[in-house]
This record gives sequence, structure tokens and C-alpha cells, in this order.
Amino acid sequence: MDMTETPPLTPGFHAVPPGMVATVVTYLEMRTTPETTPLPPDAALVPAPTEPETYRSLFRAVGEDWLWFSRLQIPDQALRDILEDPAYEAYALVKDGRQIGLLELDFREESACELAFFGLVKDAVGTGLGRALMGEAIRRAFARPISRFHVHTCTLDSPQALGFYRKSGFTPIKQEIEIAPDPRLTGDLLRSAGAHVPIYD
Repeated sequence: MDMTETPPLTPGFHAVPPGMVATVVTYLEMRTTPETTPLPPDAALVPAPTEPETYRSLFRAVGEDWLWFSRLQIPDQALRDILEDPAYEAYALVKDGRQIGLLELDFREESACELAFFGLVKDAVGTGLGRALMGEAIRRAFARPISRFHVHTCTLDSPQALGFYRKSGFTPIKQEIEIAPDPRLTGDLLRSAGAHVPIYD
């Protein structure tokens, strides 16, 4: 997502071009460590795969319903460079021998950590593992010398996402509107992905 400052929108309605998706992006941050929930004994975090297609399989399993597409569009070597960077931590959540979650922490900004990706596969949502995975994210983020832990979510994401981040201790700080090519029309995702978001082609 482009973090460049853009001029504010004027009040009113703004047309979204055909073939695009529009979303409201909310940025949140955390400055102090809240109480956290530990992972249950039968779940564990392991390093996420760095082989691009294996990684993307997990990325799709977690994010396809919410139109996650950024990792599907970058070249393989660029993806490896991110995942193998010492200032970047990527984990898979494993339970009963199955990868059911994704957690990525980006420390490449000095004194800060971005919660770059965070999510569970559909059948793991509502089991309490999300709270436990967030607990791991918070502990691992603040284990390094940071003063700010931040994340952004958008209206393409789960309707529970924004409330979950706020309950976890993040505070909203700003919003933006993002317009991007619909990944279902570029071929990065199946047309059946993100059924809650209409396709305008």
C-alpha cells in the first residue's frame, strides 16, 4: 500500500472506475504492552515457508476471502528477499500438524514494528486462537527495542478485524481511501474470492 501523503478528498461521492475495488483503510498503533493471551499447548508458531509458492499457498488460505493480493503480485525473488530479511519475522501457526494462521512482523523501520499480516483460516476463526496469536505478535514485537507497534486494516477485511485490533490494545490514528485493480480481474485471485465484495468489470 502506498503510504505517500495524498490531498484530502472533498466531501461527496467519488466514482470508482470499472475494474477497481475501493476500501477505507484504518491505521492503528500501540505504544505500551497490554495483557496478552498465551498460545494453547497444542498450537505452535513455526517459521513461515520462504519458498514462494508454498508461502503463497498459506497466504491464500488465510487471506483469499478478504482479497489479500499483494504477495501474489510481487516477483518470487522480491518475496524471498522480504521473508529472509533479518529485520522481518514471518510465522505460520500450526495446530494438529496443519498450518492454520499467518503472522508477519516487519521491523525494517527504526524503533517500530508493523504487524504486516495477521490472520487465521476460516475454520479456526472464533476458536480463541486469534487472541492467542495476537498475544504472540505483541510479545514478539515488544521483545525488540521498539516504541511503536502499528497495523492497518480495511473494509475489504473481516468485519470483526477493526474491533479485534482495538480490543487487543491498538488505537486508531487515521484513515485513507485506497483504490486498486480488482485482483479477481487481474487473475491473481479466483472470481469467487471475496464474495462479500461485488465485482465491477
